[in-house]
Amino acid sequence: MIPILTPDEMAAVDAAAVAGGTSLGTLIDRAGRAVALEALQMLGGTYGRRVTVVAGPGNNGADGRVAAKVLSQRGVVVRVVEPDCTELGVNDLVIDAAFGTGLRDEYFAPSVNGAAVLAVDIASGIDGTTGAQRGIAVQATRTITFGALKPGLVLGDGIGASGEVKVAEIGLDVSAATSHLATDEDIRWWVPERKSNAHKWNSATWIIAGSRGLTGAARLAALGALRSSAGYVRLSTPGPGAGPEDPIEAIGFALPVEFWDRDVLYAQDRMSSIVIGPGLGRDDATKASVRTVVAGADCAVVVDADALWALGDRPQRFTAGRRGPTVLTPHDGEFIQLIGGDIGADRVAAVRNLAVQTTAVVLLKGPTTIVAAPDGRTRLITSGSRALASAGTGDVLAGMIGAFLARGADPFEAAAAAAHVHGRAGAELGDGLIASDLPRAIRWWLTRTATESLEARS
Repeated sequence: MIPILTPDEMAAVDAAAVAGGTSLGTLIDRAGRAVALEALQMLGGTYGRRVTVVAGPGNNGADGRVAAKVLSQRGVVVRVVEPDCTELGVNDLVIDAAFGTGLRDEYFAPSVNGAAVLAVDIASGIDGTTGAQRGIAVQATRTITFGALKPGLVLGDGIGASGEVKVAEIGLDVSAATSHLATDEDIRWWVPERKSNAHKWNSATWIIAGSRGLTGAARLAALGALRSSAGYVRLSTPGPGAGPEDPIEAIGFALPVEFWDRDVLYAQDRMSSIVIGPGLGRDDATKASVRTVVAGADCAVVVDADALWALGDRPQRFTAGRRGPTVLTPHDGEFIQLIGGDIGADRVAAVRNLAVQTTAVVLLKGPTTIVAAPDGRTRLITSGSRALASAGTGDVLAGMIGAFLARGADPFEAAAAAAHVHGRAGAELGDGLIASDLPRAIRWWLTRTATESLEARS
C-alpha cells in the first residue's frame, strides 16, 4: 500500500519532523534535490538544456529554488520566475513549484509552449485534498511528491493533471497514515488462499438478485462470485425459477415473489456471505424483504443496487445492529440517496462519514473508487478505466466481494481487493468490454497473482 496524507496531515508530519530535530531547511534541501534528480532524468542530459522553474513564495517554491540551484551547478541553463509570469519562453522542461498543496486561491497556469512539465508535490491549480481544479491548473507530464501521496493526485481533476506520479522519500515518518492506495502486491495478502483440504461449504455465498425481466444482473453477480473462487454459489431470483441462461454451476434456490425474507433467514445457516440487490426491483414488498434480510442475517452481507435504495436515507437503521459485517456498494446517485444530500467536494470524507454512521464498509464507485471502514481507514483504488463505465459491471463487482468475504477476507480488505482486481481486469480488456467479459478476465488475473504469490514466498 502507498500512504496518502491530506495537506493538513502532511503539514503535521513536517512539523513532527522539525520537532524531532530535522530542520525545515534540511527537508527543503532534500525535497529540492529529489526534484532536481527527477528533472535530470526527464531531460536525459544537461548540455544545452533549458529549464524554467516557476517558484512561489512558500515551501513549494523553496523546493523549486533548490532544484534550480542544483540543475545550474550541473550545467543546465535555468531561469526562475514568479507564479504571475505569463511568458515562460522556450524550454526543454518547466518545473512547476508555484503553489503545490499550498494553493489558497485560483491559479491560471501559463502556457508551457509544448515543454515537458515536472510538478512539485502536486500540479498548481489542483486542490490537494479534493483534486478539484481551481482556475486553470498546470498539466504535468510527471509529478514528484514527498513521503506520501496527496488525495488530490488521485481524485477528480488531479488524476489528469498529475501525469506519472512518483513518491520521493525525504526522511518523513508517514506510518500514521489511515488512507492508502491499493497496489497489485496487496491483493496477495488481502484475500486468503483456499486451503488444500477445503470443501465447497467453506466459502459459500448466496446471490439474491434479479426480478421478472431483469435476470441478467443476477447472472452477472453469480459469475463474478464463481470466477472469484467461491466454493458454492446459491442463486435466487424471487418469483420466477432459474432461467436457461443462469450459470449451470450456481445452485438455484426458489423464493416466493413476496415475503421471501422468511425463507432467506431460515436457510442462511451454511452461508458465509449474502449478496443482495442487483436487478431486484423496487416494489414495496421487495423493499420490506430487503430490510429484514439486511438487519437479520447472521453472515456478511453485500448490499448493492436496488437493495441500497430499499435502505432509504438512514441505512444505519438496518446496519448498525447487525451481527455480521456489512458492505455497501453505491455509485454516486445511490450514495446521495443514502445520505440524503450532496456528496460534497471531499469525497473521501463523505465515504468515511457514512462508514462510521452505518458501522459498515462503504465502497463508493468512480474513476477512483473509495473504500472506507467504520474505524476511519480508507483505501483508494485507481486500477480501473473508462471501459468499466458499462451496464452490469457493478453486478460482477458485487459478486466478487461476496466471494472474497466467503473465502474469509476481512470485509474492508475484501471490498478493496475486489475493486482493485475488477479494475485491473477491466483495464486489460479495454474499451468495448461488456460485463460478461469480466468474469473470465478476473479469473485469469487472480490465477496470475496467485502464481506470483507462491513464487514470492518460495
